[in-house]
Amino acid sequence: MEESEDVPKDFIKLKSEKLSVDEVSELVISPYCGAVSLFIGTTRNNFEGKKVIHLEYEAYTSMAETEIKKICRDVRQKWPSVKHIAVHHRLGVVPITEASVIIAVSSPHRAESLEAVMYCINTLKASVPIWKKEIYEDEYSWKENKECFWANPEK
Repeated sequence: MEESEDVPKDFIKLKSEKLSVDEVSELVISPYCGAVSLFIGTTRNNFEGKKVIHLEYEAYTSMAETEIKKICRDVRQKWPSVKHIAVHHRLGVVPITEASVIIAVSSPHRAESLEAVMYCINTLKASVPIWKKEIYEDEYSWKENKECFWANPEK
């Protein structure tokens, strides 16, 4: 494979179906890269002593996709050796133990892909209009990300 045939790509998807770690990691694999780093955010069964039944996510889809594209551009500026980036986020109901978000990044060496994955998830939580509702046994709560810039005007 010629390197020109393996041009850097961004794979962004917001969907209500179950996310696949295999699918996301396969998107970023490249013969030019020795590292694929993954972050998988899953639904846990508790929050501050309350039993969580499931999570529900809503998004302003077109704006969320635009913001994720900006994150990918930023990653490529900060880590020019990054080859492919995949960001898949689930919408709707996400049961306990299932993935809400999967981020994968490939690069020639591990340091760049690991740093880029951390940057992606932290920036996604801070800037992308995706909202989480935690459903407990007898109540629910909309959660804002502590990192979210519009929730904290002092930042």
